[in-house]
Amino acid sequence: MTAYAGAAAQIREARTSLGIELGSTRIKACLVGEDPSVVLAVGEFEWENQLVDGRWSYALDDVWAGLAAAYAALASDVKTRYGVRPTTFGAIGVSAMMHGYLAFDANDELLVPFRTWRNTSTGPAAAELTAQFGVNIPLRWSIAHLHQAVIDAEPHVAAITTITTLAGYVHWTLTGERVLGIGDASGMFPIDDATRGYDDALVQTYDRLVGDRAPWQLADLLPEVLPAGRAAGVLSTQGAALLDPSGVLAPGILFCPPEGDAGTGMVATNSVAPRAGNVSAGTSIFAMVVLERPLAAVHEELDVVTTPAGDPVAMVHCNNGASELAAWVSIFRRFADAAGQPLSADAAYSALFTEALDGEADAGGILAYNQLAGEPIAGLDEGRPLVVRTNDSRFTLGNLMRAQLYGVFATLSLGMSVLDEEGVVLDRMFAHGGVFRTAGVAQRFLAAALGASWAPAAAIAAIPSASRVKVTLLPGSVITAQATNAAERTSSASGVMRGSGPNPIILDGDIPVTLRTARLTLQAPTGGALCAGTSGFPRKFGFARNGRLRLRASGKATMVLFPSVPPAALAGCDSGAGPASGAGIVLRGRLGKGGLTHLVLGGGVPRVALPGGLISELKIGLTLNVDFTGKP
Repeated sequence: MTAYAGAAAQIREARTSLGIELGSTRIKACLVGEDPSVVLAVGEFEWENQLVDGRWSYALDDVWAGLAAAYAALASDVKTRYGVRPTTFGAIGVSAMMHGYLAFDANDELLVPFRTWRNTSTGPAAAELTAQFGVNIPLRWSIAHLHQAVIDAEPHVAAITTITTLAGYVHWTLTGERVLGIGDASGMFPIDDATRGYDDALVQTYDRLVGDRAPWQLADLLPEVLPAGRAAGVLSTQGAALLDPSGVLAPGILFCPPEGDAGTGMVATNSVAPRAGNVSAGTSIFAMVVLERPLAAVHEELDVVTTPAGDPVAMVHCNNGASELAAWVSIFRRFADAAGQPLSADAAYSALFTEALDGEADAGGILAYNQLAGEPIAGLDEGRPLVVRTNDSRFTLGNLMRAQLYGVFATLSLGMSVLDEEGVVLDRMFAHGGVFRTAGVAQRFLAAALGASWAPAAAIAAIPSASRVKVTLLPGSVITAQATNAAERTSSASGVMRGSGPNPIILDGDIPVTLRTARLTLQAPTGGALCAGTSGFPRKFGFARNGRLRLRASGKATMVLFPSVPPAALAGCDSGAGPASGAGIVLRGRLGKGGLTHLVLGGGVPRVALPGGLISELKIGLTLNVDFTGKP
């Protein structure tokens, strides 16, 4: 059976899943089959938030018009590709922008316009709740919006019977089930790690705080919490008509719990295990880091939410992402149109981003502030996008675009520095969003914001097989790494490290491991060298900082890595050292602006060797527990 025929059969037999995402600028529908990595069809609808009475909002009529349009586009795409029109699916899931405030009365009527995550008018409520609860309650959380309405004695408060998020509202309307995935629920009200439900003690604290200012109990307003994997209702007849006004789509399709966009980003990047994280860049920009222990203190820059399975996650959320950057790109596209040389969006971004790589490190003295909306992490109640420069700044296109890209990630770096101070360890970090479509540009600037660095690829030359692993760091040499897939050490062996200070540092010993994906950088300046007696190292190297190195591999050989280093500089790599016993190895180094400034070896050296064959790129990660800490 051809791939085309197989996909058509899956669609006819409902061996498919429909995903619906309500993002800040687009409503998207995506159809997958039995292999979720293969997209069968897509549809989308563009929309934009509006200021309504001084608050950012979307009209609910636009929600349903957009959902119907996105679904119609997907159904048309299916018909064009496979010659069939879907009448049902194996399952449907809804995700949307997290947080915000949708309040309904006993007749399920919206009481006030939808207040989105972007609003920053809840400062007094968030501050009071943070003090009362002992956990950070950000301005965008649903409970902050509700409590601000209570503080302000808004007339609608007495009539509230339900509050929910955008994903919860869409799911409720399509199925009749007033439920919410645990990840999205964790952005409404704090979750109890033990019960995987709302924190009952804090719910009671809130009821006492409100007292007679409201006639309801908080627990009666909140949707039921469901973890990933639970059935969350089926598509109703009314819901089918809303999604597909043509009447072709049948009711009765199973739904999973509705989730927030942060949860879908974690799942899409497989960043749901402790010490994993992801960055999502769009209208807003946020980082999600799955925790292996509770945070030691309350931080206004960090809020604790959960994965779709309920595991705690530290979230660094910035209201302003790439919107201001997109506005500048639109200006340059209009200039190209006016000059008779129209450019597609992708072509414009590629040209301008590439130009940014030629900009100066300080962007020529140009500062770009991308805050279209208020930014709590930066202490801004309202947005004021700015481009600022002195009269002696170097105002070039490259510097301007570099400043804009710096602006996208600058606020995120403030929150990530707090995570670093907490000692939170990251084995891997993935980034996703349209800003990364131009390869190797935004990624570099994000790496800088996260405390990582990049280096050019190192040249590699293999030398005959040897039974020992030697790593020599000559003065000024740098070795850094950051983990992706951690795995336990498989065996122990012996080895010894000798040398200190400005003298060569030699690590000598056999180390058997099993390699997973990792990004590893070894860099030596002119006159310095780094030798590694291992096989299977990649021909391309990334460069990362502030990460934990974890390595597993098998096989033996010897290699020499030398970036622009004359062969004579490698002479010291053949020296050896006597064995020493021990069960493990821990190297700790502190990185300063000049590279590795301190290196200490503790314990014995486990055996390590890498598999034969070359890997084009390794992504961050190993089990030698080689920790590099410190800020660039």
